[in-house]
Amino acid sequence: TGRGRDGRESLQAGHGGGLDGGQFPARFVPNFRTVQSLLDCRIPMGPWRCPGNNAFGFAIQGFIDELAHAAGKDPVEFRLDLLNTPPLPGGGGGWGGAFNAGRARGVLQLAAEKAGWGKKFERGQGAGIAFHFSHQGYVAYVAEVTVSKSGALKIDRVVAAVDVGRQIVNLSGAEGQIQGSIIDALSAAWYQEAVMEKGRMVKGNFAEYQMLRMPDVPGKIEIHFLRSDNNPTGLGEPGIPPLAPAVANAIFVATGKRVREFPFSKIDLSWT
Repeated sequence: TGRGRDGRESLQAGHGGGLDGGQFPARFVPNFRTVQSLLDCRIPMGPWRCPGNNAFGFAIQGFIDELAHAAGKDPVEFRLDLLNTPPLPGGGGGWGGAFNAGRARGVLQLAAEKAGWGKKFERGQGAGIAFHFSHQGYVAYVAEVTVSKSGALKIDRVVAAVDVGRQIVNLSGAEGQIQGSIIDALSAAWYQEAVMEKGRMVKGNFAEYQMLRMPDVPGKIEIHFLRSDNNPTGLGEPGIPPLAPAVANAIFVATGKRVREFPFSKIDLSWT
């Protein structure tokens, strides 16, 4: 909402997050060009946790995963190779400060280690990994999924590695923040869809705008904090962006199908 010159409140079209020219992997890839197009949807929007980075994390980590498989390389090693490349000059790197490759490597390696990355899976099962930096926090997820031949999706396990600085005063509260981020992100990616018809929102309540329910919550959620010698930062937002691409990358391993849109429930994940 906004206020006009007459002081009265009125609905206004919202806007998403801006794309920082230093967003990973911009400074780690030569001959890299970032272009952001603007789409005026003319729909009033409200805030959501980590708004722009939810889109950036999904697109970037999904495409990097596609590049890894196209190159015939392990997705973790492919990302580490990028992070080990001396960065080109330049600032930015995501909302909230400059990107630190060492901290990104730390959460990526910790998540892979704790998840037992490299395990062999039966067809219809798989693991995917993704990481993202936003709001001065570094988070990596490994998601393990099972997809039935008919396309039914089940999230078996999520392993999180998180670096938000040197100090966590309330460990259970911090774990709760990441657990909530996982469930919130999974709910949005899997089910939630806003549909407009003739200028009117079709779905009017939670019976139609489905939230994640207990049977769909990951069977196991494991959270590991990496204490780095950096000032502590918040946990309210950086835990959301990497979850959807981690699950989508796992779906590809399980089915051979790439997921490039939301919600997952609208996509045919069946396989033979």
